[in-house]
Amino acid sequence: MQAIARQRLDCMLEPDMNVQHKSSSATLSGQPARQSARWLNRTVLGIGLASLFSDWSHEIATTLLPAFLATMGVAAAWLGLIEGISDGLSSFAKLASGYYTDRLPRRKPIAVAGYLVTALGTAAFALATNAWHVLLARSAAWLGRGVRTPVRKALLAGAVTKESYGRAFGLERMMDTIGAIVGPASAFLLLNAVNHRYSIVFALTIIPGLIATALIAFFVQEGQREPVPHASFGETLRSLPPGFRRFLVAVGLFGLGDFAHTMLILLAVQTLTPAFGAAQAASIATGLYVLHNVFYAGFAFMTGWLADRFSKGRLLATGYLLAALLALGVVVLPLNPWTLAGLFVVGGIYVGMEETLEDSLCAELVSESQHGMAFGMLATVNGIGDFLSSILVGALWTAAGTSAAFGYSAVLFTLGALLMLRLAPSRP
Repeated sequence: MQAIARQRLDCMLEPDMNVQHKSSSATLSGQPARQSARWLNRTVLGIGLASLFSDWSHEIATTLLPAFLATMGVAAAWLGLIEGISDGLSSFAKLASGYYTDRLPRRKPIAVAGYLVTALGTAAFALATNAWHVLLARSAAWLGRGVRTPVRKALLAGAVTKESYGRAFGLERMMDTIGAIVGPASAFLLLNAVNHRYSIVFALTIIPGLIATALIAFFVQEGQREPVPHASFGETLRSLPPGFRRFLVAVGLFGLGDFAHTMLILLAVQTLTPAFGAAQAASIATGLYVLHNVFYAGFAFMTGWLADRFSKGRLLATGYLLAALLALGVVVLPLNPWTLAGLFVVGGIYVGMEETLEDSLCAELVSESQHGMAFGMLATVNGIGDFLSSILVGALWTAAGTSAAFGYSAVLFTLGALLMLRLAPSRP
């Protein structure tokens, strides 16, 4: 009995090793091998934990960045410049990394390098004495983040069967969001513990950052794969299936209205300040955003479970419609703490659905040999959408008020949902 129990325990801890022979056979036949039939294997768990620790690391720095720049006496324009250049580099790196890594026999070393650069770049804030030092450190960190993103997703998709994409990507999104909850809380506690010495807090971000790097390096397993024959970027782009390109159009249309949810925080602060005062309104808005992230984390995994049983496209269209309901709610509902709480909850739910389903549907629509390029394209389309939508919604809000701004988003959310619904099969 002890021998049987020990054998079962070994299988649970290292399921990837049980299919080593199959992986070798599949690779020789030209088909990239999956690491395990069991969806919750060491690779899926390792990537999920790496997302948690890495997000924990850079969310500490992101939370403190505006206040840190204020201590330098720089204008708000510097913050916009730092974020804009960093996001632009990250989007470019995602596309280039996806295209390049499809041609490598092993993707994991690129992911390890990306996580390491992100950790070092974030911790380098501790050395900054001028705003341009922060710009260089943030740009390096986000460049590493961009490089690793399509590679991480390709490794995750390659670690499970097609029938388990939803749960695998849902778990990774849930773990990433837990890091986004823990990070700001840690920033607040650490800053008070070290008497507001920012350099010490930034230096401490190296710990979770290096843990994330070690998890990818030593816990994640990647089977040998046949690299894709060389082709130009244009040829590779044209080789993506028509269904995937139509999927990108729907994602892009939705993304043009998908404003940053920091705007919900601003909405809550502005709405509640007359009744509660500026300080209490800010505290309530912060609590509502934590509530948002809790529902985001929970529904990311729940949606992944549903995605493995129902049509991913129809579920994603449902998530897009929830986003439309959120935007319409801002326009038509009387805004008070209770209605705002409901809007933040709906926002967390739809983001959890959107990110999990877009990733898992992306993996399903292309062959495994095209996963890097596909994830790079998806990340780039989302990055462009995030950049443009926040600018447009912010401009409409300033010029014409919240009804015009969120009404614009509601229209694009609905159009994206209808287009996604047309593309979705009735069954998975």
